[in-house]
Amino acid sequence: MRIVTFVKYVPDAAGDRSFESDNTVDRETDGLLSELDEYAIEEALNLTDKDKGSETIALTVGPAEAKDAVRKSLQMGADKGVHVLDDAISGADAVGTAKILAAAVRKVEADEGPVDLIITGLASTDGQMSVVPVMVAELLGRPAATQGSALEVTDTTATIRRDGDVASQHVEVALPALVSVTDQINEPRYPSFKGIMKAKKKPVAQYDLADLGLDAAEVGGAGALVQLVELSAAPPRSAGEIVTDEGDGGTKLVEWLANKKLV
Repeated sequence: MRIVTFVKYVPDAAGDRSFESDNTVDRETDGLLSELDEYAIEEALNLTDKDKGSETIALTVGPAEAKDAVRKSLQMGADKGVHVLDDAISGADAVGTAKILAAAVRKVEADEGPVDLIITGLASTDGQMSVVPVMVAELLGRPAATQGSALEVTDTTATIRRDGDVASQHVEVALPALVSVTDQINEPRYPSFKGIMKAKKKPVAQYDLADLGLDAAEVGGAGALVQLVELSAAPPRSAGEIVTDEGDGGTKLVEWLANKKLV
């Protein structure tokens, strides 16, 4: 079985996010592998660990720094990496990103052989749109089962358990297929020292848009269907109100809540 996982290099949420002059996110600052993608990698590795003839390929789209997302995936245990790198991709929206990922999967199949299963995270931690996986499945003509909290795979099918507030659904799709998984499905492993050393020797293929047969006017910022026309920094938080407790602190708290119509 050949499994492809989509991994994304995102700005560090603990740092200060900045933007370029064209209102796109500055992706050349400190970043890391999107946390939600680690669950997809772990689930792929759980499957390939059971079948020594299988392999996991980590695929990313982004600037030069995005290779770090692939490198982390290889350190966790993925067998190979693919990095789609092209300056013209900057500013691509969800539709353009899906087209690039779908074309990259086709390229992997042309170079490596059939891809049986694509596993993605629930969403990227920067965009949080959750629409790219199903877009890719549609472009590839494959069924999609999304938001899986558990996954079972046979030679011909993939079945997820999708947990809701009051019930769980079991969704089965025929392979080849795409599934997205939540952060409830497993506990991602930490890269071991051995894994870190082995990752240095694992191959990472690099493609540009021409290699994928794509036109920058169709998938890059120039062809984006969604344009960010304006942005502004969030206003600074105002100082809170300090109440000195002189024996009537409880009363003052209730009065404050009542004035805000919170009680």
